[in-house]
Amino acid sequence: MLNDSFAYLPLLVAAASTFLTIIILAANRECYHPAVLTLHIICAVFVAAAALYTIFNPMLFSMAAALAISAILMLLAAVVNRVTGPREPTQKNQLKVQAQEEQLEQIQADVPQVSDSLLRLLDAGKNFTLMASEALSKDSDLGPLLDMVNNTLIQETGATGGAILLVDEFEDVLSVKAFSGDFPPPYRLPEDLPHKVIRVETNFRFAQFPLTETIFGAVACSGRGELITDPLSDIRIIQNEPEDFLKCGSYLFHPLKIKDTVIGVMALARCYGNPEFTQKEYDIAAALSNLASAAIKIVYSYQEITEHAELTKEANIACRFQATLHPKLLPAIPNLSLGAFQRIAEGICGDYYDIIPVRKDRIAFILADVAGKGMTSLLIMVMLRAMLRLTVNTTQSAATILSWANRGISSETSIDHFASVALINYDTEQRKIQIATGGTTPILLFHAATGEIEKISDISDPVGVEKKTEYKDKEFQVTPDDILITYTDGVIEAQNSRGIQYSKDRLLEVILQNKHLSGKEIADKVKNDIVKFSGTGHQHDDQTLLIIKIQ
Repeated sequence: MLNDSFAYLPLLVAAASTFLTIIILAANRECYHPAVLTLHIICAVFVAAAALYTIFNPMLFSMAAALAISAILMLLAAVVNRVTGPREPTQKNQLKVQAQEEQLEQIQADVPQVSDSLLRLLDAGKNFTLMASEALSKDSDLGPLLDMVNNTLIQETGATGGAILLVDEFEDVLSVKAFSGDFPPPYRLPEDLPHKVIRVETNFRFAQFPLTETIFGAVACSGRGELITDPLSDIRIIQNEPEDFLKCGSYLFHPLKIKDTVIGVMALARCYGNPEFTQKEYDIAAALSNLASAAIKIVYSYQEITEHAELTKEANIACRFQATLHPKLLPAIPNLSLGAFQRIAEGICGDYYDIIPVRKDRIAFILADVAGKGMTSLLIMVMLRAMLRLTVNTTQSAATILSWANRGISSETSIDHFASVALINYDTEQRKIQIATGGTTPILLFHAATGEIEKISDISDPVGVEKKTEYKDKEFQVTPDDILITYTDGVIEAQNSRGIQYSKDRLLEVILQNKHLSGKEIADKVKNDIVKFSGTGHQHDDQTLLIIKIQ
């Protein structure tokens, strides 16, 4: 009998160790020879059984210790075998290792090719960018850049010829901007064009294609590239046979885009009898097209910046000059209360107003809205101001003065701008007004006696459109508290953030509510109401209002 109480401790260690050994051996059975694996498992089972038996049937302590040491040694052997692995792998492991080695070799073989293609694309992108930067210093000429892009596409795809077409900024057409190599035309040639190589190439170099026609237009409109390997089955490809150089082979087309906007089309061709383009070559062409689009965007952006800078510089000069044309202060005229305001939308103002005290019996009021903005509009404004200031000092009527100004401006054939003009001559002695208008600028009269507002002007040809136009005078008697109102259409067309217009009705409502105030106060009320109404809405047009209140 075993009296030592510590005998159970090594027996428990032995049993646990052998069970763990069995688990490890089972998990790694592929790494052992079948006979060796069987012996290991039998030994482990025997040790575990002996340990458990001894626990329930106590024997000598030395026997228990021996079993424990044997089990621990077996565990160490299993662990070492697990770490170092078998000397010779099984057939299944050999197949797995062989497959991994073959996959690695394939990857290693493909890496140089992938890397080479990627390096060529990156190099092409760098060259496109450098050429775009050179274009910035040469009046933004895109020609050399487009030629480089076209030649690079031909070289990298093995095409026989290629072309770059850009969308015209003002017309819905594609114009050929770069051309090289042999490119069988996929569009219908003019019937009177001789089928000679040089004539066909010249026709293509200077061709323009509507966006609604030809395969070029189809790619530009859809924004999707095309790989065409069978031109005979594609109705968008036109065959111009029988000459061999006109027979269509395979084609690659890809749009040139800036963000989502198509700016052009890349076209590549392989002549009849050459191998067809592949998907891989299409992918290369698409990648190069995207790189080219980025380079073209650099030039376009620079053009926009320089154009805006020139316009801003021009506008600043013109605005400073234009500021001298308007009255700094409204003149103080007996028996009249005057009010005016002007809000300029942006850049050079197209509105012009003037108050000219000619003599005791005539005060001339002028309000004009010159079409467009820019230096030409300013020139029209200066000419109009000079002519009117010279002629209102005569004894001629308002209509005659306006007709003279119209003939003077219409005679300038190099200027295609025009102006809507309202001319009001006020006789301070007889309290009588004489008006003439060219265009749509209105003149309204508030009758204090009836409390109503009446439009007293008529619509006619603007000044500067037709040299032979003759304007008509209209005369009215006015009384104290009558109010003359004239304004440009920017006043009633002012919009709020929801796109709702201020309207003529609201303008007249504000004037009627404040008819008892002075001319200046009425003009201020209208201005404040427009500002309040517009809120955060963008001001699209100049706003000018002139108020003449009879006292």
